[in-house]
Amino acid sequence: MTFDFPFWFQVFIQTLTLFFLLVGLLGLIIPVFPGLTVMWLATLIYALVQAANGLMGWVDWVLFGFITFFMIGGNIVDNIIIASKMRGHAIPWKSILLSYAVGILVSLFLTPLIGLIAAPLSLLLWEYLRLHDRQLALDSARVYMIGWGTSFAARLGIGILMIIFWMLWAWL
Repeated sequence: MTFDFPFWFQVFIQTLTLFFLLVGLLGLIIPVFPGLTVMWLATLIYALVQAANGLMGWVDWVLFGFITFFMIGGNIVDNIIIASKMRGHAIPWKSILLSYAVGILVSLFLTPLIGLIAAPLSLLLWEYLRLHDRQLALDSARVYMIGWGTSFAARLGIGILMIIFWMLWAWL
């Protein structure tokens, strides 16, 4: 019995790619973690390895192109959904950007989960300082959380589509 290196290499590279696709998908929970980009990078490395081994046909490149389109579109949609929800509620850019900055900084120095909590809390603070009205500030924080939830649902759907397209590519 001989060791079938090409077969086991394919198993290894596909398992590793799927692992990073799932890490990216789970990372979508954290607003500052570039989950879709991580997923795309995993498929890019997979494409390069497959191309180096002469295993990339035109259908494979088309599927990779769709994955690339999903990643770009998902990253754009993410920012548009949250910002449009908040801007539709007349929250100024200054408050939005400050809350994003607080969320990112807290995520870097503490944990992403605490950063997820810090961003809407900081928006609540900025809006309270601006409006001097607790209810209006709470409404702004609620709008932020609704925008984040809607954005998360969109990114999750796009991430699942990326995995489905990669599975079609890898396993057909």
